[in-house]
Amino acid sequence: MLASIFIYGYNITLQNSSVVLCKVYLYVAFLFASVTPSILILASIDRLLISSQNVDTRLYSSKRLAYFSISISTAFWIAFHLHLLIKANIVEIYPSIFVCYYDLSTTYVNYIFYSVMVMNVSFSILMIILSILSFKNVRQIRILPRQQRGQIRTMKKKDFQLLRCLFVQGIVFTFFSMFITAYYTYEAAERDQIQTSWNEAISTFLNNLFSFIYNITFCANFYVFVSFSKAFRQDVKQLVRKMFGKDTIAPREEEANNGENINSKAPGANSTAISN
Repeated sequence: MLASIFIYGYNITLQNSSVVLCKVYLYVAFLFASVTPSILILASIDRLLISSQNVDTRLYSSKRLAYFSISISTAFWIAFHLHLLIKANIVEIYPSIFVCYYDLSTTYVNYIFYSVMVMNVSFSILMIILSILSFKNVRQIRILPRQQRGQIRTMKKKDFQLLRCLFVQGIVFTFFSMFITAYYTYEAAERDQIQTSWNEAISTFLNNLFSFIYNITFCANFYVFVSFSKAFRQDVKQLVRKMFGKDTIAPREEEANNGENINSKAPGANSTAISN
């Protein structure tokens, strides 16, 4: 996102003047574009596990497994995209016009286009499937008699809100990734044809537009959580109060203190203390 601000917002293209910056720019861009949806999928899997009615299945929802899964996923994508550090370079696409791009061989460029398309489609399908299964588990919990819910359900209000936010995040990613997928499909189809000035103008326009739209995915998470999670909004308000020096007791602490006061004022509390 930072690179896009400099490139498309201020027309600062440092990656076109340095081979090292070119390789790092493309590598980091592809790495984060893969790691971010992977972590979102892992979070969806965690919500699927914790919403299960099976006690043994819910035990797999743990911080230890989360850290391990994220580490393995990140390591895989770091190794998977290493080819960009070798193939990416500053190439002359037009006379006296040099840009940071991939290796110009048809095989490699097609590999880049189709791999991006397959990854985005796979990420979208997985998110949709996991979200449907998670909401199916929640629906099964809610149709149970009230007496049995306390024995089976371990999800709290925060868990339900997080599940809802993950579902919206999946929709946002799927919607915006469709554009970049369509662009790479268009580029792969038009690559073997004779490029006219009109086709080049269309390609440049679509690349800039869809790249901007795709970056919205990485900026939408905060707004999704603010819109669909009451607990997150309360945490943000508490953080803002602390930043401006207006530190107040959190609502949960107030409830706990109120509960303690009620218990201390309950009938027989003094007599129980005396007898003890």
